[in-house]
Amino acid sequence: MNIKNYIESGILELYIAGSLSENENEEVYVAIKENPELLTEVLSIESAIVKLTAAAKKDSEYSFATIIKEIDKTETKVISITKPKTNWLQYSGWAATLLIGSTLIWSLSQNNKLKDQVASEKQQLEQQIENASNSLAEAEKLITVFRDKDIISVPLAGQQVSPNSYAKVYWDKKTKSIYLDAKGLPEPPKGKVYQVWSLKMSPLTPTSLGTIDTFTADANKIFTIKNANESEAFGITLENEGGSESPTLEQLYTLGVVAATP
Repeated sequence: MNIKNYIESGILELYIAGSLSENENEEVYVAIKENPELLTEVLSIESAIVKLTAAAKKDSEYSFATIIKEIDKTETKVISITKPKTNWLQYSGWAATLLIGSTLIWSLSQNNKLKDQVASEKQQLEQQIENASNSLAEAEKLITVFRDKDIISVPLAGQQVSPNSYAKVYWDKKTKSIYLDAKGLPEPPKGKVYQVWSLKMSPLTPTSLGTIDTFTADANKIFTIKNANESEAFGITLENEGGSESPTLEQLYTLGVVAATP
């Protein structure tokens, strides 16, 4: 006999409540006599029910939390076992309440965990959908910009410090903005940032368009930058964090000249 499974089956509570058939009652009685663990369990249940019944007479609003406390305080006393002659029907209501209450609390706990899990998964899914929607909207916008016949495309070639680097500027004069595709630039070292420059060629006059502080975090490496200048060229240098007032030419990574308009 698996004692644990036998106890968890609830048959001992039904035995105490007098709800079993005569044959079942006899079988449980024999099992209790042969297994001291079952005897201890029966005594514990009986003691708990007696305490609950006594407490119920004192307080008609006896809560399930109080029931649990009473059970925790119960001390088992070992006495000889005899076939039950007492009518336990007066306790059967409390035994049923105890069993149903335990099941109800467990079910509510499981339901709450499931609701929390579903809510969390729903929130994650909504965030993923929102991110995907934003990414799609941004992609559609960029495609429209890149296909616009009035957009000026300026390739930026790698320079002496980094010959393999490259970038591309898409200049929208109507919105006074550029879209910089910097996928061809290497990750900047710690403490360094890329800085974008608008250049007038004669005389050479650089104007900073700002630093790319989110270069590492941005997966697409496409950045929208305001540019109200009459640019003749664009360059990208590697500068200390915070940027520089003038480009460090020794750290000029890419450079591209705006093609002359026919």
